[in-house]
Amino acid sequence: MTFQAELSEMPPVIARFAGQLRTAVGKLFAKVREALLPELPPSLLGGFAADVARTRSQLLAENAFLRQQLIVANRSVNRPRLRRCERGVLAFLAARIPSWRSALLIVKPATLIRWHREGFRSFWRAKSKTPSREPRIGAEVAALIRRMAVENRLWGAERIRGELLKLGIRVAKRTVQKYMRRARSPSPSDGQAWQTFLKNHTVWACDFLQTYDIWFRQIFAFVIVDVNTKRVVHIAATRAPTQEWTAQQLRNATAFDAELPRFMIRDNDAKFGSDFDRAAQGVGVRVIRTAIHAPLMNATCERFLGSLRRECLDHVIILGVLHFERVLSEYAAFFNNVRPHQGLTQRVPMGATRSEPAPTPHIQPRPVLGGLHHDYTAAA
Repeated sequence: MTFQAELSEMPPVIARFAGQLRTAVGKLFAKVREALLPELPPSLLGGFAADVARTRSQLLAENAFLRQQLIVANRSVNRPRLRRCERGVLAFLAARIPSWRSALLIVKPATLIRWHREGFRSFWRAKSKTPSREPRIGAEVAALIRRMAVENRLWGAERIRGELLKLGIRVAKRTVQKYMRRARSPSPSDGQAWQTFLKNHTVWACDFLQTYDIWFRQIFAFVIVDVNTKRVVHIAATRAPTQEWTAQQLRNATAFDAELPRFMIRDNDAKFGSDFDRAAQGVGVRVIRTAIHAPLMNATCERFLGSLRRECLDHVIILGVLHFERVLSEYAAFFNNVRPHQGLTQRVPMGATRSEPAPTPHIQPRPVLGGLHHDYTAAA
């Protein structure tokens, strides 16, 4: 008859006292064994003697504790690693075994204690986390706040809140601020975007393009482009661009243009210099220098120079300065009056408005640059 069966036949008071006595003796024996024999390896006889004084739940817990370690140790790797769930299982079982230190074989006791602390922190972190609440405003209102924040960089939360009140939408200021932060990307300084600045002012951009003639001598093209209309304002060629020559080209461009720009974008090339700035100041134009290694600040002019090279200069052999100027003038006329521009929704910078097609139009091509490009018009 087992000890559990004997307890079941005893009176309840005596059975409870016997169980508590057995548990106390088991704990005392385990502590004495750990204190007196810490360095000796566990023996079969000592382990059997200790198991006699343990309860059934403790034996099952230690059996599962050892079995889990055996599962990890039997993995066909040099240094098996425990998964997060296995660490939790070992920490859970060790809390139910009085002598868990002697039964731990694959890691150090300090490691198991550290796992238990990490699990404790993770448990209370998840338990104390506030549940996510459903937004109190609709998706359409949130999208409207984000749209206002993106389209109006100078508006603050209170300004957007007032605009929403005009539309009959009542929201708190903190709610507006939350959706504003999600919509607006962080910027080093407040103010309008560069694209908005260009659209609100008449801005020209200028730059140089270097190429070579038939004798492999360098030759330069100087261009001025209207940023908003994408119109080529002025184009010229030279072999030796100096500050005086560049300043004279600016005077030539502004002498016959009825609408002068307010700003002129240029890079930090030495071909411009102080002479160019003084010439621009003389006609009331403010010069804006681009940052170093920032071609996107002069993207319109860079785009035109790329089109000029790909669509013209890569297919033409330049004979000299006069020939280069003639080619540049013809391409500029083609670019301004004929060529559709993607930045203008496929419209021509200086061309006529689109006309309704005739029932059976007769299309007539006109060669440009010796047939390199063509201009197609509908005959009357």
